[in-house]
Amino acid sequence: MSFAVSASAYDRFMGRYSVRLAPQFAEFTGVSGGQRVLDVGCGPGALTSELVARLGPVAVTAVDPSESFVGAARERHPGVEVHVAAAEDLPFEGEQFDAALAQLVVHFMSDPVAGLREMARVTRPGGVVAACVWDHGGGQGPLSVFWEAACELDPDVEDESDLPGAAEGSLAELFRTAGLRRIEDAVLSVTVEHPTFDEWWQPFTLGVGPAGSYAARLDATAQTRLRERCRELLPDEPFALTS
Repeated sequence: MSFAVSASAYDRFMGRYSVRLAPQFAEFTGVSGGQRVLDVGCGPGALTSELVARLGPVAVTAVDPSESFVGAARERHPGVEVHVAAAEDLPFEGEQFDAALAQLVVHFMSDPVAGLREMARVTRPGGVVAACVWDHGGGQGPLSVFWEAACELDPDVEDESDLPGAAEGSLAELFRTAGLRRIEDAVLSVTVEHPTFDEWWQPFTLGVGPAGSYAARLDATAQTRLRERCRELLPDEPFALTS
């Protein structure tokens, strides 16, 4: 998988979904004015933007292991403290934040349990540690049609359904393994309208994440077969997908 890509590539690929997810996720976590919040795996800043709108920039801190994403987050959110760091090794003293949030990150952590434990370590007693991931395991994520087509054409392909936390109930189980208590599990949904098939497909060619990396490895003939199978599986344009 690859996230060594530009912020604009990520925006086109996943940002169109994550920007719509961020308000729901922030609402679910209950963050409010007067709190100090950490955005773990912030990417170019979809959730960061929502937190800044709710709390103000000085109340928001963010981290991401991608230098290009950190640079974009800093540029887009003046006043927000943004660090290059992985979830498994957060550069903060303990109990610094009222909440630590990870949007679409846990399934890409090298050690999800360690990452969640680190999030808990830097959160004050009684604070909130929260994470959300797409329902790749249940086939209801924004990339599900892509992976359905890929698996039909290449039965040996490794899709994202087995990533940590991606199956129903597995994210909560990771929280329990990390030693967190009073766990609340819920489903959030976002709907994105796509005016054309090409608008939906083209971001898959930018090399972002496991799906983009897989598409980039295909030769021209195989990529065309995958694109056309996706076209067959999707509704006629324009169409909307709910994830």
